[in-house]
Amino acid sequence: MLNAAIVGLGWWGRNLAQLLQSSPKLRPSRAVDIDLTAAEWAQAHGLAFGTLEDVLADPAIGAVILCTPHSLHTAQIVRAATAGKHVFCEKPLALHRRDALAAVASCRENGVVLGIGHERRFEPPMLDVRRLARSGALGTLLQIEASFCQDFLLALPADNWRLDARDAPAGPLTATGVHMLDLAVSLLGPAERARASVRRLASELANGDTLAALVEFRGGAQLLLSAILATPFASRLMVYGSKGWVEVRDKAHPKTPEGWVLTTCRSGGRAVSVDYPAVDAVRRNLEAFADAAEGGAPYPVPAEEMVATVAAIEAIVTAASSERSEKVAG
Repeated sequence: MLNAAIVGLGWWGRNLAQLLQSSPKLRPSRAVDIDLTAAEWAQAHGLAFGTLEDVLADPAIGAVILCTPHSLHTAQIVRAATAGKHVFCEKPLALHRRDALAAVASCRENGVVLGIGHERRFEPPMLDVRRLARSGALGTLLQIEASFCQDFLLALPADNWRLDARDAPAGPLTATGVHMLDLAVSLLGPAERARASVRRLASELANGDTLAALVEFRGGAQLLLSAILATPFASRLMVYGSKGWVEVRDKAHPKTPEGWVLTTCRSGGRAVSVDYPAVDAVRRNLEAFADAAEGGAPYPVPAEEMVATVAAIEAIVTAASSERSEKVAG
C-alpha cells in the first residue's frame, strides 16, 4: 500500500480522493490546498489537511498526486522528487518542453517514479488499438482522426484557472484535446509540425471554445484533432492504416463511463463492431503508478512520450497564435 497526499482539492482532486478510498494499492491520507475552506472537506474524508511543506517532510508519505494548475506542475514535481516522493501529475505534465524535461530529469536523478494523468491509454479498447497497430495488423499507419468534446466546463466561473490563458492556452487543448494528442503520440511517436486554429463561436470562454489542429509526425502520418467546449459530449478515435482501420467511440463521458464500441475493418473485409464494458481507467492508471513506485512492473507511460506530448502541446499553442505551421521542438 502506497501512502499518498493529494495536492489540490478542486473537483478533480476530490474525485480522486473518493475514488481511491477502496484501492488496495494507493491510499491518500493527507491533502493540501491553498483554499483553507477545503480543510473541512478533507477532514470529513479522513485526510489530514496541511501544507505542501508538511507533506514533503512527512516520512510516512511515499507519493504526491498533483491536481494543481498546469503552470505549477514543474516546480512542484521538482520539489517532491527532491524530497524523495514519487509523483503522479495530472495532465498536462507541463506546457513547455523544457519544463517537462526538467520534471523528468528531477525524478530520474532522485530515483522516484513519475506518473501522468493520461488515463485514456488505460481504457481496454485503446489498449487493443495499440496492440493492433504495433502488431502490423493495420499495416502502415497513415492518419488518425480524433475528437473529444464536452460542454460542462461552461458552468465554471470565468475566473477559474481552467479557463485562464496562462494555464489553459489554445482553448479546449488542455481540457480534452491533450488526451487525444497523447494517444496519437503513443501510436505514432514524436510529432514534427503543427497547425492549429482556435475560435470562440458559442460561449463566453475567453480562450475560445473550438480547436482544430493538424499535427504531422516524424514518420509521415498525421493527426486531425478536434476539441470543443461548447457542444455535448462526443469522443472518437479513428486510426487508418494501409491494411485496415479501427475506430473507438465512447458511449458516455469518461468521468461516468458506460463502455465503448470498437469497430475494425481489414482490407477486403467488412466492418465488425465489439462492445466493451465500462472500467475505471483513472484508477487503473493510478494503481499502475503505485505498482511501479512499490518496485513492481515499470510504469507503462514512457517519460520520452510524456515529453513528446508536451512538445506537441507547445507547438499547437504557438500555431494557434501565429496561424502558421510551427515546428515541434526536439
